[in-house]
Parts: sequence; C-alpha cells; structure tokens
Amino acid sequence: MQLIIWLLLMIGGFTPTQVRELETDPLFNSGRGSALTENGTVEMEASIMDGPKRRCGAVSGLTTVKNPISLARLVMEKSPHSYLAFSGAEEFARQQGVELVDNEYFITEENVGMLKLAKEANSILFDYRIPNGGFETCSAGAAATDSPLQMNGLPISLYAPETVGCVVVDQEGRCAAATSTGGLMNKRTGRIGDSPLIGAGTYASNLCGVSCTGEGEAIIRATLARDVAAVMEYKGLCLQEAVDFVIKERLDEGQAGLIAVSKNGEVACGFNANGMFRGCATEDGFMEVGIWP
Repeated sequence: MQLIIWLLLMIGGFTPTQVRELETDPLFNSGRGSALTENGTVEMEASIMDGPKRRCGAVSGLTTVKNPISLARLVMEKSPHSYLAFSGAEEFARQQGVELVDNEYFITEENVGMLKLAKEANSILFDYRIPNGGFETCSAGAAATDSPLQMNGLPISLYAPETVGCVVVDQEGRCAAATSTGGLMNKRTGRIGDSPLIGAGTYASNLCGVSCTGEGEAIIRATLARDVAAVMEYKGLCLQEAVDFVIKERLDEGQAGLIAVSKNGEVACGFNANGMFRGCATEDGFMEVGIWP
C-alpha cells in the first residue's frame, strides 16, 4: 500500500499555500488529479485547524473549487460555521469569490484508466504501483473477492490514496494542520472520508498538529488525529510515543499513517503500511524526505 502525504515544519505563520501547491499537481489525490467517483466525477474535501484557538474549517463534496483547502480556510475565517458541504459549500465559494473551474479540470487521463480498472474489478481502487509488503498484490483485473485486503469488511483490490497534508509549528509553539483529498477511486457519490472530519483526519491543539492519510473509514473509527493529542495530554507521552501508540492500538486492521508536529518543535510520523511519502523543512534550511520506515 502506498500512502502519500507531505509534511512541512515551518518557523513562521501558517497558510494553506503548501497544500494548494500539491492540489494543483495532478500527481496527488487532491484538487487536480483527485480520485474519481463511480460516476467518473470528482468530489473533493479538505479541512484546516488552528491549534491555539481551536478554530477549524472543513468542506466536502466540492466539484468546481480549484483549491479546496482555500475554501476550508474561508469557512474557518469568514463563516459562522465549521463545516460546509456540497451545494452549500459551492454557493459559499461563489459568494467568497474563490477560483472556480469546470469539473473536467480535475480529471486526468491516468485516473480515468484507474477508474476503469476499479470498475472491472468491481471494487475500490488500491494502489498498484508499490508492493503491499506482506500482502499479495492483486493484478489489475483480479476480482474483488480475490483480494486479501478489506475496508469496512469489504474486499478491495486497487486504491491510490495520495492524500496531501501539512502540519506546522511556529517559533511561539503554535501548531496548525491541514488535509486535502479527492477520496477513494470508484467511491460512491456522496461518500465523505476522514480528511474533512476534525479529530479524524485533521486535528490541532495547544500540544500538536496532526494530518492523516490512508483508509478513511478506519481513521474515522479511531478518531486518529485527535487521539494523538489525547494520549499526549492524558498519558503524558511525547509526540513520537503518542504517534506510535495510536498507529499500533487504534487502527484495528485498517491501514493508515499520519504526520505530526508538537509545540516544542518535535516532528513525528507513523504508519502501518508499506511506505508513506513525507518530507520536512525548517526555516534554517534543513530538509528531509522519506518513503520507507
């Protein structure tokens, strides 16, 4: 299983600029390049949270908003609500003057091909590009029932979860987090994953900022992002210990990963899959990237 997410540790103010850059790159499953629904359309979702003030904004079911993370921030800053979805979110986007494009802008030739494979397999799509380490790799045309992998008790064969996320901390120890995704390939229309759910796919507090990726249903059940902060607060664990704990104890049989920063400037990540794309950068020029454990 391949999980892709981006981590940035930045000394300074937090903006969704980094996530917007990834949303415009068709390599990732967010914005342009988002996974396709069963109807061949795109329904995107995103969320953002400011830890010190516990402010948050989330959106889902977007079909024309070029950068979902920007709309999520506007929900946080310019509306009395925390979460807007589907037609209501699209109307709010028009009122705020955000950039809108046709749904076709988000659809790539590669994802059209991947949707075809998913429909042939009568399944959600599991990533076919990287070995699943410990699992048998399903061939593109394999029946869904032949898959050793399951999501919510249902077999899955191929899946490309390149959700993108960003967690940051500034010089004063203020943490924030943001996550953006197109969801699952061949998902039912109207399906909402973990990424726009505060506490599941995204969370920030006075202790840490967390962004998750992977099997959304498992992340939702585990309230994975919030649990990192909770075990730090209630068990007194450091950031990496908290990340390791929730990955081991909260995911049941689900596959997922997360990135996190603490108010003390600690950087941590954890995943129970074969690999997770990630990177770290600081204001003083330090940079690091990783894929494998």
